[in-house]
Amino acid sequence: MDTWENQLYFGDNLDILRSGRIPVGSVDLIYLDPPFNSNATYNVLFAEKSGEKSAAQITAFEDTWHWGKEAGAAYDDVMQHGPVKLRDLLQALRAFLGQNDMMAYLTMMAVRLVELHRVLKLTGSIYLHCDPTASHYIKLLLDAIFGKRNFLNEIIWHYKSFHGQVKNYFPKKHDIIFLYTKSNNWIFNRQFGTDFLETIDYKRWNKYLVDGYKIIGSNMPMQDTRFVRFYNRWVKENKRVPEQDDVVYEVIGQAVDTVWDIKPVDPKDKSRLGYPTQKPEALLERIIKASSNEGDLVLDPFCGCGTTVTVAERLHRRWLGIDITHLAVTLIKERLHKTFGPQLAPYEVIGEPVDATSAAALAQVNRHQFEWWALGMVGAHPAQDKKKGADKGVDGVIYFKDDASGKYKKIIVQVKSGAVGSAQVLELKGALDREKAAIGAFITLKPPTRAMRQEAAAADFYVPEGFPGHRFPRLQILTIAQLFAGQKLDYPKWAVDETFKKATRRRKGPAPKDQQGELL
Repeated sequence: MDTWENQLYFGDNLDILRSGRIPVGSVDLIYLDPPFNSNATYNVLFAEKSGEKSAAQITAFEDTWHWGKEAGAAYDDVMQHGPVKLRDLLQALRAFLGQNDMMAYLTMMAVRLVELHRVLKLTGSIYLHCDPTASHYIKLLLDAIFGKRNFLNEIIWHYKSFHGQVKNYFPKKHDIIFLYTKSNNWIFNRQFGTDFLETIDYKRWNKYLVDGYKIIGSNMPMQDTRFVRFYNRWVKENKRVPEQDDVVYEVIGQAVDTVWDIKPVDPKDKSRLGYPTQKPEALLERIIKASSNEGDLVLDPFCGCGTTVTVAERLHRRWLGIDITHLAVTLIKERLHKTFGPQLAPYEVIGEPVDATSAAALAQVNRHQFEWWALGMVGAHPAQDKKKGADKGVDGVIYFKDDASGKYKKIIVQVKSGAVGSAQVLELKGALDREKAAIGAFITLKPPTRAMRQEAAAADFYVPEGFPGHRFPRLQILTIAQLFAGQKLDYPKWAVDETFKKATRRRKGPAPKDQQGELL
């Protein structure tokens, strides 16, 4: 743990798993919650502002799988290189399903599960989270790749949803989590549900001290047997007998079975970060504590808003997270730093541009991903979904408060990866007035022209109402190279940044629980 750096990857998890960066047999625990065919548009990352129009709905990733060249190539890959049982299974599924979205999803999952099996330790475990839409097909894939003998559990995550009632079928209130191992020797730490907390005071300590219970008698009542075990463990851990001021809580509970009643993340909860498939930390804490130990390596290849890596960090595990969008990577970085502050262990982001040259390469491959990455460089969130029309001169937004009025001020951001000119700066000027923004920022990969700098200088200054002695350029131009060199947007340094939803600050270690076992 002293030399390890946790790793957050941007990119397709199949490419990363095949790159060799994650060694064979190096991962102790894998959790994955692969998205499937929801056709949803997600309001990702963004805090709602009082008095402001709701944040734009952003398509964070394509979670609808379609049969096409990519799925066909994955199918051919399995046919040529996959395990025999998997080849036979996919052929049968294709004959049954045809070339449709479900078959595309299963094929794309098959090639990834083969790679996940390869990087998992012999003593490791994999938890695959899915809903009943495709769970019966997914289990067949897992049987073919991990072996049906290595199937341990079908876990039912039973939750209370926050949706309205349905009239013509039973309400859907559960997900399915499959647990498989790689061999007949795996890590497992029994978990206990909390039924109640019992106070152990000095009078009860003293009873056992006076009576001299050191060995559990065969005729001792079950309640006393449990207490003596607890008493002896306490003495061993604390290297002394209890004293009058010692008050401790004994957790009484039954071993957790395969039905998990864990609350989902309430949409109104402060821990809700706006991500559509955000899972509660209590769910991941149970999985990580059950199937890994401190210092073990946890991998989430579809890490989304980063719940797995956040809980792994809190529980002193090493971690690897992979996601295919810069939006997710930005959110995870923000969440980790807000949650742990100076306690955060070192981590490396792999796949993000590291200089202007690699930023230009990203822009050539995917202009939208470049834009989202560049917005993250200045702490902005996207202003609209790029798939739904023109941006009207605004690509991103930063909210801040710089006085006691409680009013939110806005910085609008435009990002350009190609040729730039003064007309684009004029467009941003117009957007400043239209959006009633305090400051406009023009982020460019190419160096600005002299005419652009002149237009920016002519935009005057933003002067905070309560601090008339401070002035900030109302229109600022920053190049990607300048951002890499450490230059930042110039706005009130005392301002409270309200752009992203704030993760709850936590100390490392198991989260405290209330008497019903819910995380506090």
